[in-house]
Amino acid sequence: MQLSLSIPALLFPAISLTMLAYNARYLAIAALIRQLHVQFLETQAQPLKKQIELLRKRLEIIKWMQATAIASFLLAAVTMFLVYVELELWANIVFGFSLIFLMVSLVLSFIEVQLSTKALGVQLNSME
Repeated sequence: MQLSLSIPALLFPAISLTMLAYNARYLAIAALIRQLHVQFLETQAQPLKKQIELLRKRLEIIKWMQATAIASFLLAAVTMFLVYVELELWANIVFGFSLIFLMVSLVLSFIEVQLSTKALGVQLNSME
């Protein structure tokens, strides 16, 4: 496959937007954790314990989502450099890894959304 500079460059906006979305999720969860901390200190309610457990899992997943997205972004930049210095074989290999990291990041995002939905279910059950 002939890899040109424009192909890995196409990943830059996609990865940047993905990382922006991940950061927004992280900030929202951080605010929620602070809010739940105050509630938990006041009530020690069991549903809050379950939500806190799910939030820990979500934070860990978001950390890995961000790490793999950053790795994908970095490898796309390295690919562009390798294309520039005309190392086609290495450019193709590195670009393949960049795509793999992007796919891993998206799979982790899917898992995190599932946990988020589960956490909302816990909250809804506690209100019934």
